[in-house]
Amino acid sequence: MLVFWEQRLAILATPKTGSTAIEAALESLASVAVQRPPALKHTNVARFRRFVGPYLEASAGAPFTVVALMREPRDWLGSWYRYRQREDIADQAKSTAGISFDGFVSAWCQTPRPAFADVGSQAKFLTPSPEVRADRIFRYENIETFLEFLEDRLDFHITLPRLNVSPSAPMDLSPETEARLAQTAEADFKLYASLD
Repeated sequence: MLVFWEQRLAILATPKTGSTAIEAALESLASVAVQRPPALKHTNVARFRRFVGPYLEASAGAPFTVVALMREPRDWLGSWYRYRQREDIADQAKSTAGISFDGFVSAWCQTPRPAFADVGSQAKFLTPSPEVRADRIFRYENIETFLEFLEDRLDFHITLPRLNVSPSAPMDLSPETEARLAQTAEADFKLYASLD
């Protein structure tokens, strides 16, 4: 999470949407940069609106614009799957080594989810309710639009480094798993489709 005091802007770090690269590019400009631990770095909209936002707004005497990125839901799950394929993953219960992408997505669609597939939901991260949501959500796949918004707001040219890139892996899903994903991630797909 990055906070820009003068610009009254907060960028939430939606997991698996390039947040590490964005932080590397903009940390020196930010008034507050929360990078560790992951629970704080990836502060979701609900926690921001309940705890962080009121404090900032009371201190600044003005509201902050809250922005974030969202990745296409199937691709987002693919990024998690590939990220957890790494050999150096600390918690082996979260490893997807030896599991197909179809198996990972099927597990993500279960309740409860096994540890290796328990990665949450972008819709719950960004819009936990109609009243609680980010002010503006950009598509990760159109990150240039997000960067243009930030460059205009921060008056700064941004060059993103390539950091924390997941390894490649097959991303095939059976028709049955595709259908189950569409149903389970309905809120995510609906939110993504609503974005410019």
